Order: sequence, then structure tokens, then C-alpha cells
Amino acid sequence: MDTDVIAPQQVELTSQEVNQVKDVEMKNDKPEFAPLKASELIGNKKEFRRILIPPHRMTPLKNNWLKIYTPLVQHMKLQVKMNIKKRAVELKTSKYTEDLGAIQKGHDFVKAFSLGFEVEDAIALLRLDDLYIDTFEIKDVKTLHGDHLSRAIGRIAGKNGKTKFAIENASRTRIVVADTKIHILGSFQNIRIAKNAISSLIMGSPPGKVYSHLRNVSSRVRERF
Repeated sequence: MDTDVIAPQQVELTSQEVNQVKDVEMKNDKPEFAPLKASELIGNKKEFRRILIPPHRMTPLKNNWLKIYTPLVQHMKLQVKMNIKKRAVELKTSKYTEDLGAIQKGHDFVKAFSLGFEVEDAIALLRLDDLYIDTFEIKDVKTLHGDHLSRAIGRIAGKNGKTKFAIENASRTRIVVADTKIHILGSFQNIRIAKNAISSLIMGSPPGKVYSHLRNVSSRVRERF
């Protein structure tokens, strides 16, 4: 008795199906490599930054050098040097630097200190990615001269720094008033809140009105998040 042999059926694939099969084969054949470390991406290329320090901040820099030096070396793995002759802090990456953004974070940290921020506040720039420094001058808001300018600066600071502290606490920022320049450290949204409050004071709004507006804004922000 003859056994019937069933020939295998030939299935014709469409061009789209053929491409899909090729894609699957290519994915299966694709070699998998472990992600490179930041130090390997940097390679032998050394990055260098020099941050100039204002004369009036050199003494605070020397007094706080250990607090500044330690996180830059231990956590950011950077090489750090205080250049007394050039009144600058110099940063350089090393073979131990792991974070690609380490030197930029280090630059921002030292720059914040040079602008007048306390080390304890400026160090947040090393730990958090969404913090910035915004700098503007009183004349950017309103052109003032003489006593009018002095009174505007006084309104921003307040008696014993009360107004400045109130704005900082309500907006979760840190503020430095350096003559006619204002430096604000914080997140983008919080900087905007603080800047609006300071601008209102420069324009002549009473501190009480600014406090009230700040409380309303900060409560809305807390409810939103």
C-alpha cells in the first residue's frame, strides 16, 4: 500500500511581512553592549573651568574653603585649586570623574558662593538638577537714582532683613542683595514668584500688600503640588 507523501505548502509573504521578518532578525542579531560610564565617555579629555572671585569674597572663600573643597573632590570627583594670584577657583575633571555634568555643577556651586550665597545654600546646586540662579538689576525694573534707589534697596531688604526673609520663606528661594544687583537661587517657578515680589517692592508697593500676595501665591502652589 503506497503511503501518500504530503508536500509542504509554500506560503507567499507580502513585502510588508518580509520586512517585518527582516527587522526581527536584525534585532536578534543586534549586539548588546553595557552602557558606558561617564568617565569612559569623557575619556582622556580634561575639562577645565576658572571662576573669578570678587575681592570682597576672597576672605569668606578662605574661611569656608574646607566646606567648598570637600564636596567638589569627594562627591563630584573634581580636581580643585584656589588660585590666590588670579583670585579664582580652578576646577578640572579627572579620571575619577563619573558625572558628565560634574564640572558644570561645580562651576555653578562656586559661582553661587562668589555672588554671596552661603555654602549651605549653594551646595544644593550640586545635589539638585532643577535649581538655577537668576540675576537682575533694579534698573531693569525701574530707573531710580539717589535716595529713590536707596529706598528701593531698603524696601527689598526690610528692617533687619525681615522682608527678604519673608520672600525667601514664601517662595522657597534664597536671595542676595548686592548693591543694585539681585541674585535669586531656586527652581524656575519659585524664582519667578520671588522676582515678582521684589519687582513690586521696587515699583513702590507697600510690604504688607506684597506679603499678602506672596501668601496667596504660595498657598496656591502648595495646593497644586
